Amino acid sequence: MKYVVLKVMLICLLLSLAGCSTDKKAGKGKDVRTDQEGEMVYQEENTDYMQAEKSEGKPYTVDTEISEVIRELSFGDYGRLIFPADSGYYSGDTLGTLTLTWYSNIDPEKTVEIANYMKDHAAMGETIFYDIYTDEEKENEPDKKDTGLFFFKGSPGEKFAVCNAGGGFAYVGAMQDSFPHALELSKKGYNAFALIYRPGAQTACEDLARAVSFIFEHAKELEVDTDGYSLWGGSAGARMAAWLGSYGPAAFGGDDLPKPGAVIMQYTGHSDYTENDPPTYVCVGENDGIADWRAMENRLKHLAAFGIPTEFHKYPGLGHGFGLGTGTVAEGWIEDAVTFWETQTK
Repeated sequence: MKYVVLKVMLICLLLSLAGCSTDKKAGKGKDVRTDQEGEMVYQEENTDYMQAEKSEGKPYTVDTEISEVIRELSFGDYGRLIFPADSGYYSGDTLGTLTLTWYSNIDPEKTVEIANYMKDHAAMGETIFYDIYTDEEKENEPDKKDTGLFFFKGSPGEKFAVCNAGGGFAYVGAMQDSFPHALELSKKGYNAFALIYRPGAQTACEDLARAVSFIFEHAKELEVDTDGYSLWGGSAGARMAAWLGSYGPAAFGGDDLPKPGAVIMQYTGHSDYTENDPPTYVCVGENDGIADWRAMENRLKHLAAFGIPTEFHKYPGLGHGFGLGTGTVAEGWIEDAVTFWETQTK
């Protein structure tokens, strides 16, 4: 009798397991939901989660779904910060169709290269993302959860740069305005960071000040040289770099640290300056309807009058948000900017 009961229980258990297996394959099980940032959140029994795990070794292509990158297993929670936390500022379902508000000349191949760089390095166990705030700080101020530093490692002991994307202080357009720059700088041997910051000019500068302080504090572990570091930025990100360059990290709640060795700015109408500003490089398109090139040139003239080294470039026919400028008249500008930075720190 006991044998019969056990046999019946075993059969029921097997049928139950088979049912669960069928549900997973059919995409059933627990619900799929969308959180407040537009991120797809998959419960443990969801089929897409299982498929993401199975396809982990495959390289991304222009046809890869953005949602697949966000939920990449090796990224953990920070995968959602690779693209704007507020999904209302980007569109397109795949890496090849990604568009960002206020940006132009997005290169799909560069987007794919960046995503694969992150995936490959994370899969090898390398740390490509650093929190700049503690768990307690993020618990007390939840918006700090959407911050951090993506690290594009260069040569051990080399100088570092922090790249700051624009987005009108409403969102962070990193895939066009800071990730490409950081990747190219790392290829040249520099240790480059791309900051994901909170919306708002004040909070953005506070996050940048905290990020620079974090890098200085952990310079040994990160294997970076803090002398003559540089701050890079486009649009709103350029304003951040300029403000930190003018007033230093301590003015925005960071540590009492040296100002950067150089500030590299793209397409912004920022006009504030001091006689103690760092050497500053600027590039902008002549057809930029958001940032007038004349305003940028005029600011540099004031800096030059103080004896501060400057360099200015404007490109005919080019609008706002061109990033690296791949395939445009601005292509190669980053080489000039690196040379400018290197000249200031010799």
